[in-house]
Amino acid sequence: MSSAIVDFLTGAGTDSAGRDIFQVLAMKDDALEETQDYIQWLFPLRERSGAPSGSPTLTDEDVTLIQRSSLAASALAAGSDRMAIFYFRNGHWLTTSDHNHLRITRIIKSLRLLRGDASADAFRNLILARVADAGGPVGAPSLGFWDRA
Repeated sequence: MSSAIVDFLTGAGTDSAGRDIFQVLAMKDDALEETQDYIQWLFPLRERSGAPSGSPTLTDEDVTLIQRSSLAASALAAGSDRMAIFYFRNGHWLTTSDHNHLRITRIIKSLRLLRGDASADAFRNLILARVADAGGPVGAPSLGFWDRA
C-alpha cells in the first residue's frame, strides 16, 4: 500500500502544500531559499522534522517501496541535482552557521537511506568542494554533521 510520501516521490501525488515533484524541482532559487516545507518531502527521513507540520516521516514500508522504485530513484537524483545547483549558484549559506546546513545534513542522510552510500557521498563531496572553493567558511559543527550523516 502506498503512502503520501511514496506517491509524491513517484509523481503520483502531492506534498502538503499541493505541489507535485515536478513543481518542487522547478522552483526558482529564491523560492527554494524562502520556502520551508519542501525539503522534508524531497528528502524524507524516518525522524520527525521539527519544521513545518504536515512533513512526512518514513515508515519501514515507505523505505522499501522507495528503494525499489525507479521513479523514486529518479526523483531523488533530480532533487539532489537541483539542490547541488542551488548551492553552487548561491553563496549566502557559506557562513559559520546557516539553516541550509541543516538542509544539507538532511539531504545526505536521506540519500544514504534511500539511494545508498555512493549517492550520499557524492552529494556531500560536491558540497565540501563548494565550501573549499569559498575558503572554508562553514563551521566545524556543520562539517561534522555532514561527515556523520
